[in-house]
Amino acid sequence: MTHPSATDAVPPDGLTVGGAASAVGVTIRTLHHWDEIGLVRASQRSSGGHRLYDASDVARLHRVRVYRELGVALADIGELLDAPADDAEQSLRRQRDQVREQIQRLERSAEALDRLIEARNAGILLSPEEQVAIFGENWQPSWSLQARERWGDSRQWAQAAERAAERSPEDWRRITADVEALHAELAAAVRSGVRPGSPEANALAERHRASIGTYFDCTHSMQVCLGRTYASDPGFRASYEDIEPGLADWLRDIIDANARSHGVDPETATWA
Repeated sequence: MTHPSATDAVPPDGLTVGGAASAVGVTIRTLHHWDEIGLVRASQRSSGGHRLYDASDVARLHRVRVYRELGVALADIGELLDAPADDAEQSLRRQRDQVREQIQRLERSAEALDRLIEARNAGILLSPEEQVAIFGENWQPSWSLQARERWGDSRQWAQAAERAAERSPEDWRRITADVEALHAELAAAVRSGVRPGSPEANALAERHRASIGTYFDCTHSMQVCLGRTYASDPGFRASYEDIEPGLADWLRDIIDANARSHGVDPETATWA
């Protein structure tokens, strides 16, 4: 805000454009623009025809600057300066309400960014107790941190974090229920001898890919890479074998067969 004596140093014959710009703390170009739009025009001219700002001009310039710092649009400032006191007060109240709404929007944006930062670090925005309650007693909260150490620099981790930042515990319960239902159908298909490459197996492979898509966009080539991991990584293999003996290899095989039907050669598939 401007000190009451801010215009005391204005000489009787006025300030040049450069002097007025320096006194108010804006650029000469800004004063020229304000003059062009009729917001603040110099009241005097020098003998050479140059603009000279008197004390009232400089005071108006200070008021314009204050309003600009408050975020008031130039188009509205002129009306505020020239309006009767009551009208100006109503306009200021509207401006104040708009500023408060903007602050609330920015606060919500900051909270969303905080959640995204936390999700990128933690993977899942659930307490350890909530994770065990939702994902099951065998779930280890440390797995999320291990996953971040392994894949934290990947595009897929960033995408998963963006989605996790928007999810509530109820969202995770629904996702978990969907995964458990899929695992049950996969296990039943193994028991009933569903053959890789059959329409039923391909449909299950697509459902599996859609399940991965809950976290990040998964191509058929990427799904093949995941299938290899399920069959070869001891931890993943054990978790699938606990669901149904033979499931890890069978899941890899149906993923490979489905990928072939979509033009992807499992032998040359890459994480892309």
